[in-house]
Amino acid sequence: MSDKAAPLIAGARAAGLVIATAESCTGGMISAAITDVPGSSAVFDRGFVTYSNAAKQAMLGVLSETLEAHGAVSEEVAAEMASGALAHSAADLAVAVTGIAGPGGSEFKPEGRVCFGLARRRADAGAVSGIETLTETVEFGALGRDRVRAATRDHALALLLAALGAPRPAG
Repeated sequence: MSDKAAPLIAGARAAGLVIATAESCTGGMISAAITDVPGSSAVFDRGFVTYSNAAKQAMLGVLSETLEAHGAVSEEVAAEMASGALAHSAADLAVAVTGIAGPGGSEFKPEGRVCFGLARRRADAGAVSGIETLTETVEFGALGRDRVRAATRDHALALLLAALGAPRPAG
């Protein structure tokens, strides 16, 4: 179990927020870490494992134009995955990950590159989409598949925790 999941569950409970995940390269590891914590059902709605581009489109509404223009490993796709997770759930906060865990990669998209999307429903009804989305790319490097996936899981949990207003844990 990740040491970041328990504080996330406590923070989401205190904030009254519900969480969803949209995962590609982690294949459900973020959801598993969250649901390893007793009481997580109070704040976790669902996780989407969308490994293929077809799944990203069918389950989360990622646009084919976005995939064609930027590729699956991009902040643009991560943003659409996170927004799609909110649109297709009862969650208030969603994290999305898409990356190259390895082995392999390319000169342009190296092993260990992971794009993160974080989406949150806005409280003000006047918002155009009602969803605020942030993205970032982290270069974990060629650590090996298992370590890239574990680092991605932990970073996603830290992003969720930070979005609750709690300080991000070190590591």
